[in-house]
Amino acid sequence: MEDRVPAALLEWYDGHARAFPWRISPGSAERPDPYRVWLSEVMLQQTTTAHAAPYFEKFAARWPTVEALAGALEEDIMAEWAGLGYYSRARNLVACAKAVAERGGFPETEAGLRQLPGLGAYTAAAVAAIAFGEPATVVDANVERVVARLFLIDEPLPGARKAIRAAAEEITPRERPGDFAQAMMDLGATICTTRAPKCLLCPLSAPCLARAQGRQGDLPVKAPKKERPGRTGTAFWIERSGQVWLVRRPSKGLLGGMRALPDDGWSARKDGSEEAPIPGAWKAGGVVRHGFTHFDLELGLAIYAGDKFKELVDGEWWPIARIEEAGLPTLFAKAALLTVAG
Repeated sequence: MEDRVPAALLEWYDGHARAFPWRISPGSAERPDPYRVWLSEVMLQQTTTAHAAPYFEKFAARWPTVEALAGALEEDIMAEWAGLGYYSRARNLVACAKAVAERGGFPETEAGLRQLPGLGAYTAAAVAAIAFGEPATVVDANVERVVARLFLIDEPLPGARKAIRAAAEEITPRERPGDFAQAMMDLGATICTTRAPKCLLCPLSAPCLARAQGRQGDLPVKAPKKERPGRTGTAFWIERSGQVWLVRRPSKGLLGGMRALPDDGWSARKDGSEEAPIPGAWKAGGVVRHGFTHFDLELGLAIYAGDKFKELVDGEWWPIARIEEAGLPTLFAKAALLTVAG
């Protein structure tokens, strides 16, 4: 199987590779830009290719090199990141860009890339393989699914990941490892899908052990989902002369460093206090619901009807007509929309 899989998959990839703004087409004489590979992989860790593409294009146009990104204001980067989620990764993006710029470029090995701030095993392997041609083993959720079916690995996740990685290493070729990694991702995304895999179209259907036993739809085996706790909180809309009061969240913690509406201190561990940032009359402005990785939040919106504006500290007035430019996290953008649309 180890010899058949790379050849069959790469032949398929040559004719079916998906086109993305960060990808070099197979057969091109152009070399991948490590910066663009790295930037795309960081974005793709938490969202789909369709959602990431416009963000990538905006970033690449505004900051076309890692040096440009390293010299940018962190608040500008965080604002452009809004909507991609996992804002800690945006902060890691800044730290990594600065480190790469200081050393004069990206390390060209997986081991060297792992030394950069915020680069985990997956991202380091992906950049090493795609940008530098190192035969690094790249394993994301799509690759996990393909490999689990190909080798009939039926131990439940996450326990199966060690066996999946070992099997993936067996089939990773020394030639064209970057194309192979992207081909595995494409196969999982378009053919070897979670539901109703298209086995008749799959270039790996012949050696696939799960298909031989009719078990492809059962793999990989997922561990039972834990029920996420629910939290409640309040966000506060304070408006004056066509402007709304925004604050900057603490650099560490959930949605760290982002502009946001003031809130009552809710977190993953506790409900909000319902305590308003300034005294005065408040009226209900509706409720938004948002799911985080480890909890669900029901956020009420309170609209200020008082005049104690002088008591506001540590924030800024932002034009409501330009609220979309504030780079609010999705949760607070939803809350703002309740008022703006109303």
